[in-house]
Parts: sequence; structure tokens; C-alpha cells
Amino acid sequence: MVVTNDFIPASYTNSIEQGVFQWSAPSNIALVKYWGKKENQVPANPSVSFTLNNCKTITQLAFAKKQNANQSNFSFDLLFEGKPKEDFKPKIQKFLERIEPYLPFLKDYHFTIDTRNTFPHSSGIASSASGMAALAMNLMSLEKELNPAMTEDYFYQKASFLARLGSGSACRSVKGQVVVWGNQANITGSSDLFGVQFPHTIHDNFKNYQDTILLVDKGEKQVSSTVGHDLMHNHPFAERRFAQAHENLDQLISIFESGNLEQFIAVVESEALTLHAMMMTSMPYFILMKPNTLEIINRIWKFRNETKIPVCFTLDAGANVHVLYPNQVKEKVLQFIQDELVGYCQNGQYICDEIGIGSQLIIDN
Repeated sequence: MVVTNDFIPASYTNSIEQGVFQWSAPSNIALVKYWGKKENQVPANPSVSFTLNNCKTITQLAFAKKQNANQSNFSFDLLFEGKPKEDFKPKIQKFLERIEPYLPFLKDYHFTIDTRNTFPHSSGIASSASGMAALAMNLMSLEKELNPAMTEDYFYQKASFLARLGSGSACRSVKGQVVVWGNQANITGSSDLFGVQFPHTIHDNFKNYQDTILLVDKGEKQVSSTVGHDLMHNHPFAERRFAQAHENLDQLISIFESGNLEQFIAVVESEALTLHAMMMTSMPYFILMKPNTLEIINRIWKFRNETKIPVCFTLDAGANVHVLYPNQVKEKVLQFIQDELVGYCQNGQYICDEIGIGSQLIIDN
């Protein structure tokens, strides 16, 4: 079993003065939700997600060795879409502090981090997962320069481990189309420390699965995910919820193998509603869905009932609706979205996405 100390490097065999890397990392959408965490970004229950393809963060990391400078501080400039972004800096500072034991070279360099998203920043799509995954990939590329003997498996595993310390769900954005994060008895190699590619058979029904994201509300969430996770500590239904996540993940193993879309829909929609039920029953309680979220859900149910087309929804910790459906019904579902659902989106905005493969290297030093 892999433990935290496995990610502390012994020593480096190489040195490098300066260079630049660029990686893209996608967002992901959880099918079995993670809600509630322990210390050090450890999840209270396992989760499984589809990796997306189009909604991603592209981050360039330029690095230059400090010359006799103060080695006691992290040194970095942060640019968002080419312009300085001071309000992002505290989050990056905190991330660097968390990962320093595992990347002891961090204070030796000055970094210029230039990041942008392929989706509108204020769209209500969480960019923390894709952003932290992209930064972790770049930092691992630098570590691989310092330790060229590093294996590919270790590279990706450690990248996922580091990304998790920035944003829990970021560990699911590193590699793979379907990714499991959290210890689960029937998932070989699964871990609370990093995401792993789903190791079982996946039926053709789920290949190239589509996710159209309906942008219902693009405002700031009234409750941050961090606060929401913390509210699970004394939640009256927490233990049953954590057990349910394990049960649903077990169900998905056979569902992915058989291709049973009806059962898939039942698990995925139940998970989405359970996530929001946990928010509504915590203390303090809160509701992140909007009236239009509920309108869309009802329209999807009605459409599915009438047409027997296997389209379903899931939700993140917010108001936006992810419409999930197999590739072979794409035209009919997109027509339905345009005819009936666009009116419930803010400024009629939605984003078409599909299953992707994870992070990709764009510029190699």
C-alpha cells in the first residue's frame, strides 16, 4: 500500500537552472459524490468521476533558479490570462506550503505561473480542480528533470497526490477517463491519497459519453465547498451517507460492465440529489439549487419518460446542471436542450463537453 512518505524524494541526481513547461488539465464531474473530508484533504467517502475534455485549465510554469537570494520564502508571480492576479496568490501560497515536504526544491526557484481557462471564469464551473491539477503536472515535470529515473506511474500518481492537496477533486483530473478517488474494497489500488483509473471493464455505452453543462447561475456560491465539507463533521446523516457512497460505487462496477443505462441513471441522479440533501440538512443548512435548476430537472424527467431516451442529470455543489447522455443520442438531446432548457440558463449559456483522457503536456522543457 502506498503511504504519504513514499512521495518524499531521497535526493536529486540532476540540476536545472531555468526552463518552462505547459500543461492542460480538465475539469471533472463526479458521479458518486465526495462530500465531507478529514485532515489533509482525505475524503470521508470514495468518489468516481468522468474526466471532461473541453472544460480545462491551461497553465504555463516558467522557472529560474534564485541567485543567492532568500531561500526561506516561496517566490512566484501569478498571471491569469496574462495579467497579474493578486487575489489568487494566497491559494497558491497555501498550496506550496502544503506540498513543500514532497517537493523540497520549491524555494530554490522563482516561478511565473500563467494560467487560463477554456471556459468563462465566472461561469460557475469550478476551476480549482483543473487549475490545481495543471499546476501539479507542471511541478512534477520539473521534478522529473531533477530525477530523470522517475517512472511514468510514479509521475502520475504523485501528480494526483499533489493536486489533491490543492483541491480534493483535482486528483481526479490528472489521468484517465473514469477516475476513482478514495479507498474502496472492490477497486484495486484505490487510495485516499490520489485518484486511480477505474480498473474494471467499461461498456461501449459509456464510451464518448456526453456532458452538456447548463449555466443556470454564474454568481459566487453563498457557501464555499470547504465550509460545506466541514459541515459533514456533526451531520446527523453523515455515516449513512458515507456508507451509501460505497454501495453506489459498488453498483457502478457492474453497471459500467453491463452497460445498463437505466441503472446508471438511477445511481447518478440519486447521488446528485443526496449531495444537495446533505447541504439542506446540515447545521447551518443551505440550498445551492435555484428555481431554474429544479425546472430543468423536471423537464429532463418528463422528456426521458416520454421519449425513453437515456438522458439524465447530475449536479455539483452549485446550481448548474450537467446533462449526461450517450453519444448515439446526441442530436436528439441537443435539440431538446435548445428547444426546452436553454431558457432556464443565464443568458442562454451552456457548454458542450464529453469524456476526455486527463492532463496533457503542451510545452516540454
